[in-house]
Amino acid sequence: MKFRFLLWMLGLLMVRASRRNPAFQQQLVGKDLVFQLQTTDGKVARHYVVRDQRVSSHGGTVPSPAFAISFKDAAYGFATMQAKNKQLAFMQGIQDKNIQIVGNTGLVMWFQGLMKYLQPRKKK
Repeated sequence: MKFRFLLWMLGLLMVRASRRNPAFQQQLVGKDLVFQLQTTDGKVARHYVVRDQRVSSHGGTVPSPAFAISFKDAAYGFATMQAKNKQLAFMQGIQDKNIQIVGNTGLVMWFQGLMKYLQPRKKK
């Protein structure tokens, strides 16, 4: 349940950033794609549509996303996406075959770059 909520919240944050954050919008220029995050068994899945410098989020899978990131299970996906060092957690998961990437790996790197725009602002 936590992983499902995390994917939904990620969508909400990306939708909001695509409307309000000029730096985030700049990262979306020229992108027209669909990507998804899911568990390997597909029981928990969410896809995200990037079009016209906007992001929308929808439950479920699509037949042919530009890339898909599959986690071995929901608990592992939640732990990986909440890790302090997310990049290290992803790399370790890929090496251990707990995370599978299907599709354009260059776009996965682009997606990971988007995440820095979704971090909460630090109070001064």
